[in-house]
Amino acid sequence: MSSIICLGLFLVLLAGALEGLFSLGLTRTPKWRWEVSWGLGSLIALVVVPWPLALSTIPNLWAVYSNVPAGILFTTFLLGVGWGVGGIFWGKAIASVGMALGVSLLMGLICASGSLAPFVFYQHTKIITGGGLALMAAIVIMVIGVACVAKAGAVKEADFSKTSSPIGPASSRPSFVIGLLFCLISGILSACVNFAFIFGADIAVAAQRSGAPVWARGFAIWALAFTGGYLVNFLYALFLVVKNESWRDIAHGDISHFFWVTFMGIAWPAGIAIYGIAAFFLGDYGAYVAFPMMLVCSILFGNLAGAVTGEWRGASSGAIRWMVLGVCVLVFALTVLGWSNSLLAKT
Repeated sequence: MSSIICLGLFLVLLAGALEGLFSLGLTRTPKWRWEVSWGLGSLIALVVVPWPLALSTIPNLWAVYSNVPAGILFTTFLLGVGWGVGGIFWGKAIASVGMALGVSLLMGLICASGSLAPFVFYQHTKIITGGGLALMAAIVIMVIGVACVAKAGAVKEADFSKTSSPIGPASSRPSFVIGLLFCLISGILSACVNFAFIFGADIAVAAQRSGAPVWARGFAIWALAFTGGYLVNFLYALFLVVKNESWRDIAHGDISHFFWVTFMGIAWPAGIAIYGIAAFFLGDYGAYVAFPMMLVCSILFGNLAGAVTGEWRGASSGAIRWMVLGVCVLVFALTVLGWSNSLLAKT
């Protein structure tokens, strides 16, 4: 295995870690309601990461955009907006159908929409090759692993619910059919971020021609996609802040609250930006293989963070067994994904 491929795999691991850990910005800010933490994190993600990265690494960024058809620029931005809307529906889906079914459906749909769909569309001649079949098998294995992890979460919640009263009446939750619709919408739209990366390839080419390092050319894509995605999330959170008057919560937060939302606002987009670099180092098929690899790593690191911060303290042995099984299956899925990339590179 070449050093470049090893570097790409390490960066996927790092990207997944950041994507799995950024939500600590929500769990570590107990004095703020969701919309305050999410809104501040989205604002930081919108302002601090994408444009400074692009402007500092890509010479004549505005000239780069002027050399790309307006339709590609606008579509890349719209795909970012779609990704942002998908994030909003994620929470609604989980609230409607529950964590176990919701996470399984969402991750399966995101993988299918964000990896398999563009692979079939742009690389249809590779579908029945060894690498293509390995990629599809790896995603099926990943979905099985996600289902095991989700089952562990469901068992844990059932264990904890025996010692605590339910929150709110069941009748206040949306119907199951509406919940499935939320899953479908979120699963498809959340994958738009990878479509933006693949569809915006001409932007990356123009950035490289302008003198940008090859590893940084994707920053020109992310600047547009992130603007759409984080702007939507910030505006939605702002709407809730005004509606619920939760802006008053800010005064109750201590320095740790500001630290954690800053961490969230930086780690969230940084993880995806690093994924873009990793996809380049993994070769011509990196965008199709690295995306599900990043999702697997984010699940692993997210659950590791939950274990370290005490979320699994008091969980039953049954929940722990499901979690261990899910982690083992996901690690196996990572191995098959790496193998599929190797096979695709040889075709």
